Formats: sequence, C-alpha cells, structure tokens
Amino acid sequence: MKKTVVLVGSLDTKGKEFAFVKELIEKEGLNTLVIDFGVIGEPVFIPDVTRQEVAAAGGGNLAHLAGGEHKDEAMQVMADGLAVIVRQLYDQGKLDGILGMGGSGGTSIATAGMRTLPVGVPKVMVSTVGGGDVSAYAGTKDITFMPSIVDVAGINSISRVVYANAAGAIAGMVKVTPPAGDAEKPLITASMFGNTTTAVDHARAILENKGYEVLVFHATGAGGKTMESLIADGYIVGSLDITTTELADTVCGGVFDAGPERVTAASKAGIPAVIVPGCVDMANFWGIESVPEKYQNRLLYKWNPNVTLLRTNVPENVKMGEMIAAAANAATAPVAIVLPLKGVSMLDSPGGMFWDEAADRACFESIKKNVKPGIPVIEMDYNINDPEFSGKCADLLLDMLQS
Repeated sequence: MKKTVVLVGSLDTKGKEFAFVKELIEKEGLNTLVIDFGVIGEPVFIPDVTRQEVAAAGGGNLAHLAGGEHKDEAMQVMADGLAVIVRQLYDQGKLDGILGMGGSGGTSIATAGMRTLPVGVPKVMVSTVGGGDVSAYAGTKDITFMPSIVDVAGINSISRVVYANAAGAIAGMVKVTPPAGDAEKPLITASMFGNTTTAVDHARAILENKGYEVLVFHATGAGGKTMESLIADGYIVGSLDITTTELADTVCGGVFDAGPERVTAASKAGIPAVIVPGCVDMANFWGIESVPEKYQNRLLYKWNPNVTLLRTNVPENVKMGEMIAAAANAATAPVAIVLPLKGVSMLDSPGGMFWDEAADRACFESIKKNVKPGIPVIEMDYNINDPEFSGKCADLLLDMLQS
C-alpha cells in the first residue's frame, strides 16, 4: 500500500508551488493529500480538505474570516482547525509524512498541525524564516526546516531547486524504513549537563543493565521541554531528573530557561521520579558581553567562548528549592529527592570555582522546609558526580519501578 504525504498551505497564494511539489512527490511513488488553509482568494486547484473544513474544525466560519478584517482571528482559527485535521488523519492511518511551505504566517499555521504529530513522523517546513530562530514554530517536535531562500512566491531558478529538494526530502523520509533495533524496552528519561555527564553516564549504565532504555536530554531549555513533552505524551515509565539546572535560568533570566513548569511533568504523568538539584549552582548566558549588567559583579565563569555561567546565590537557591519541593509535592507516583552535600556540579565541589556551601545549603534547606511529610529527602555526603551518589539515584529509581 502506498504511503501518503500530506501537503498543507494556502492554495490561493501558493497553489502553483504546491502543485509543483505534489507532482514531484507522486513521481516518487507516493500518494499526496492536500489541505488548503488559505482564507481570502480562490484556491488554484481543488484540495482534498477544503478551507471551509479547516475553519469549521477550528470553530470558525470562513465567510466571516474571508473579508480580511480579522486576520489575527483567521490565523488562530485555521491553525486550530489544521491541528485537529492533521491529527485525525494520522490517527486514521492516512498520514505518513507532512510538508508545508509558506512565509511567517503560513509557517505558524502549518507547524501548529505538525506539532500534533508524534516524534518520528517526517515533518518538513519550507519557510522564509527557516534560517532564523524557529524554536517557537518547532516547539518540542522534530520538524525539519528548510530556508526558502527567496519568498514562496512563484517558481523561478532558485525556488525550483528548493522545492524539488523539499519534495525529495519528504519523499525520502517517508520511504525509508528505520532498521530494526533491540527488542522494545521501557523508556526512562535523564537530564544531563556537561557538569553532570559523569553522574548520568554511571546511572544510565546501571539502569540499562536492568533492561531499561535511557533517553538523555541536554538541559538547554529546549532539551528540558522536549524531555517533559515525551513524559506528558506517555512514552516514559520513569524519570531520573538529575540535572534541574534550567530552574536557575528561570529564576535568573538565563538563556536555558525551560519555564516555571520544568520538573513537574513526571508528577503530572504519574510516573516514578528521582529529583536532584543538579547544576542549580549555575545560570547560563551567551558570551560574557550578554550577561545583564546587574550580574556583572557576581561570580562568572566562561564555560566556552559562547557560554558564560553565573554562580547562583542564596536567595536564588531558596527559590529553586521551593520549586523542586512543589514539583515533588504534586507527585501521584513514588518520588524521592536526593541531595549531594559536596556539591551539585563538577564546578561546585570542595575547592572548585563554584563551591559555595551557603548557597547549596539554602537550596537543600528550602527543599526540606517545603516538601510534604512522607516524601523521602535523602542527603548524601558526596558530590553529584561521585559514583556512590549517582548509583544511589539509579537504585532508588529501580526500586520504585520494580515495586
């Protein structure tokens, strides 16, 4: 049975471009299914799913939107409607990959649909904003962005090649079958930073030796969000959240902020979790010149030419302790908090540049003060990267999973 690529875009302004790509994809032996989310002009060709259907799925009325006076409302309605229809097609087995093309508005609507799809479903977005910061469009999903170079407005000597590459990309993704891996294993997530690599590698080996597959996420804001989205989607059986450093960026306004909900996904999903205030000694900024003026007199460390670390202080650690306790308090499955008394990172160890017992203690005491009775808070006289500490974290999670 032929696989199907779903094409999403505005067929009034981009109809010729989509017809071009549609033909190329079908020449590769694939079916196409076209969804039109244009609002004002008439479509260049008849789609498989009309704009009227998209608007209705988004709770709107196309006649109301077509006048052009309600562009903001139209964008939202069509994005909502596309998201509903794309997910329905996937659930019905009628979508094996998806391709969109457009400017910033079209990209916003098309990627709203793409974000409803699981990780692993091929997603390609040809966009005028493809070469810039696309994090808002991608969210936590694996959308491949292709810069359109020129506007998606006509077929010319440059766009012809870009569109053909896009057609080839989505066709190749859909047609390739991943090689078989090991027998499916239960999935555990683990958060990691350069300063906790040793700890996570040791704990991961223990967990994998017991038959689990460990997915490691770099705690860079996007990494934490992606990890928690997989937990929320029900893929994960346990969480080893040993690197909660993104909370420091939330508190201090750093560049790796994953939002105030970070650390809460396991509690909401009802899966066992081990939580560690890992790397909460550091908030992250880009080059030294990017560090806000209010922090210029604080302890700073050039981790590399592009990343500067700020050593967090007592009040900031009190706040992070409160956030960690709140996340644990919301748990509906077994949870434990483990405290490394000899430092929460590689830099925060006795004699290390970020060693600050008072700041660490502020975080630890805040956790103990605010956590509910009955939630284990285990203090260990080790650094986070000592094998005794990471081994204990792994063993705790295994006990929870096997009880």
